[in-house]
Amino acid sequence: MLQLNLPHYDAKLIEKGDKSFIYDPLRRKEVALTPEEWVRQNFVHFLITDRLFPKELIANEVTINMNSISKRCDTVIYNNVLEPVAIVEYKEPNVKITEQVFEQIARYNSVIKAPYLIVSNGFTHYCCNMDYKNMNCNFLKEIPMYSEIISVIR
Repeated sequence: MLQLNLPHYDAKLIEKGDKSFIYDPLRRKEVALTPEEWVRQNFVHFLITDRLFPKELIANEVTINMNSISKRCDTVIYNNVLEPVAIVEYKEPNVKITEQVFEQIARYNSVIKAPYLIVSNGFTHYCCNMDYKNMNCNFLKEIPMYSEIISVIR
């Protein structure tokens, strides 16, 4: 698979017939290896190993209900009392991060109300802190450490 703009990750890849799978340690199962899933697994590994996000407080493919329609957030990150602190939206490496991607994550966040939004295609990563009091978002220069996220929202 393609080397992303993330630290190297020794993913557990599995071949079954003509299909490829990757082991997702959060869901504890093998999932189809798509370009977006490759980004997700590499990015989650980065969050856990580099940004020190607790593995136990990260969930992949979280179902939410929007206007009676079931949608799935790619990744949701929680604090110790299981309140969402960040949501992450992934795109395939060849997909540009556009305004539509931010509109998608903003729609999901209208339900979740997380203080941090993260978008990545494996090469370009964006993180913003939502300022609900002033109704705007502040883009950060890098993905913060988990401890920084928790200290800001207390």
